[in-house]
Amino acid sequence: MLMTFQDAFKLLAHLDAGVMGIVLVSLQVSLTALLLGTLIGLPLGALLATEEFKGKKTITVTLNTLMGVPTVIVGVVVYLMLSRTGPLGVWGWLFTPKGMIVAQTLLTTPLIAALSRQILEDSWRIHRDSFMALRLPRISSLKWLIWDCRFSLTIAVLAGLARAISEVGAVMIVGGNIDKSTRTMTTAIALETSKGDLPLALALGIVLLGIVLLANLFTFAVREIAERRYG
Repeated sequence: MLMTFQDAFKLLAHLDAGVMGIVLVSLQVSLTALLLGTLIGLPLGALLATEEFKGKKTITVTLNTLMGVPTVIVGVVVYLMLSRTGPLGVWGWLFTPKGMIVAQTLLTTPLIAALSRQILEDSWRIHRDSFMALRLPRISSLKWLIWDCRFSLTIAVLAGLARAISEVGAVMIVGGNIDKSTRTMTTAIALETSKGDLPLALALGIVLLGIVLLANLFTFAVREIAERRYG
C-alpha cells in the first residue's frame, strides 16, 4: 500500500502526461457544463422565485426531483437522444466531449435552479414591498436581488461544480471512456482500479479530492465573508 502511494505521488510530481491529459478533459467538460448550467439555472431560479404563474409548483417539484435523480438515468436518456437513431443523432455528439457536456449540463442545471430559487425567494419576500414602493422595473429588481444574494448564489454554483466533476455514470455512458478523448478522472479511476493500475487511479483520486477540497474551502471563505459583512 505504501508503494502505491509513493508511485502515485511520483506521477503527480513528474506531471505525468497521461494524468494531466485526463485532468484537463475533466476540467474542460465540467467547467463548460457548469457555465451552461449557471446561465440556464440561475435565470430559471430567479423566475420561479419572483413570478407567479400556472404550473410554477409543478416546475418546482420537478426541479427538486431532478436534483436527486441517479446520474446513470440521465446518461441513458442523453445516450438515446444522441444515438444514431435518436432525435439528435445527426449532430454526431455521442462519445465526444460535447455529449458529455450535455449530460453534465442536465445534471447541474436543476441543482443550480432549485438552490437559487430558494435563496432568491427568501430575499424576494423581504424586499418585494420596497421594490413595489419604489416602482423599480422588474429587470432592475432582479439585478439588485441577484447582487444582494451573490454570496449565497456562489455557494449554489459551487454545489453544481461538485455535482459535475464527481459524476461518473452519465459520462461513462455518453462519453464511452475513450483514451485521450473522453476519459475523465472519475471514469479513469474506475477503469484503472479494475485493471490493477492502482498508482494511476490513486493519483487521479488525489487530484479530484484536491479540486473538491479547494471548492469547499472557497465556499467556506465566501460564507465567512458574507457573515462578517452582513451578519
